[in-house]
Amino acid sequence: EIKGRDLREGIPKTIVVDDQEIREALEDVVSSIINAVRIALEKTPPELSADIIDRGVVITGGGAMLKNMDKRLRVETQLPVFITDDPLTTVVLGAGIMLDDIDLLKKISLI
Repeated sequence: EIKGRDLREGIPKTIVVDDQEIREALEDVVSSIINAVRIALEKTPPELSADIIDRGVVITGGGAMLKNMDKRLRVETQLPVFITDDPLTTVVLGAGIMLDDIDLLKKISLI
């Protein structure tokens, strides 16, 4: 159930959205995330690839909180995929670490 203002009529309205509609609405976003992971994996140096194969991929941020995102990535990449305990906090902490160590950021940058 979603509550908000109907943009066409300008009045408050409540609508019911089912799981399938949400999945369809998010499919482009999920596909973009999966594509970004693939690109990152392709650009990963060989010496790190072995670690990823052994340890897997850890996902963070809001995208990690999407239902079954870890399972979808596992299927798409054929790698173990794990979600951090607190995806939103972890992404902020990681960004802070990178900002404190610009050399590390340059070393792992994929761009």
